Amino acid sequence: MNILILGAAGFIGTNLTIKLAENKEDRITLVDKSKSYFSNIEKLNFSNVEIQDSSLNLEMDFSILEGQDVVYHLVSTNVPTTSNQHISQDIQANVLFSSNLFDACVKYGVKKVVFISSGGTVYGKEAKCPLPENTPTNPISSYGVQKITIEKLLYLYNYMYGLDYRIIRLANPYGPYQRPNGVLGAVTTFTYKALKGEELQVYGDGSVVRDFIYIDDAIRGILNIVNGENKHHTFNLGCGYGTSIKEVVETVRKVVGIDTKVVYKEGRAVDVPVNYLDISRYEKCYGRLNPIGLEEGIRRTAEFMKKEMMIK
Repeated sequence: MNILILGAAGFIGTNLTIKLAENKEDRITLVDKSKSYFSNIEKLNFSNVEIQDSSLNLEMDFSILEGQDVVYHLVSTNVPTTSNQHISQDIQANVLFSSNLFDACVKYGVKKVVFISSGGTVYGKEAKCPLPENTPTNPISSYGVQKITIEKLLYLYNYMYGLDYRIIRLANPYGPYQRPNGVLGAVTTFTYKALKGEELQVYGDGSVVRDFIYIDDAIRGILNIVNGENKHHTFNLGCGYGTSIKEVVETVRKVVGIDTKVVYKEGRAVDVPVNYLDISRYEKCYGRLNPIGLEEGIRRTAEFMKKEMMIK
């Protein structure tokens, strides 16, 4: 099988590549804006992985899709916390890009498109948790609006052209290869800062609740969805229960063994107070997910950081 991953150099793309590369019969092409972004993958010397660079914008040469069976769409130019600042530009960069991509998928005969959407932003703040897939989608961030619009485009391209697709509304993944100094990933960031003895910054009073899933469990779930056959195209994927930021902080302190200072900052308007997913559709189709617990996930993340980032 020929597999193309767009936006492949990030956290999810890196872990997805590592897992997909285990099947030596598959040919995997990774695309991002610069080959220099792939230092982690290059060190692993996979024989069935090819790396290319591309603009990943409206001027992209989509001929790279020719001969591809499955295309993973991981491209995103923004994050939830800043997406309301440049709404029109981000819509152009993400929604219009996606439409051009789907046009090219039809043109080049791609068999399946996989879109990693957002379980944390597409539903908004009014719905009751746990959130099933049929929950009304009323995002309070432009990021969520863009994700749900791209989902609707996939439905349209399937209706018009028969383009097969899978949408994964992913919760909050964390673990190895996630940037610990980025604007996403509270668990990874807190673990990194705690290991270095730095203070932890919490927005609000720590009562915000999220669905955190270790990256290995997320990748396993994604591949089950992509390779499975059933009537559903859209799946929530998370642990299926909520954990408060305050609980995350306490668990990080316990695992790392350092009583790290916590600084509380003013809450953010784009933060939904409570968000965790109903994963019963996934489990009815593919069996129990049985994700590892937060404490074990943090322990594995900390061990990775100590080994790969030389943190003592």
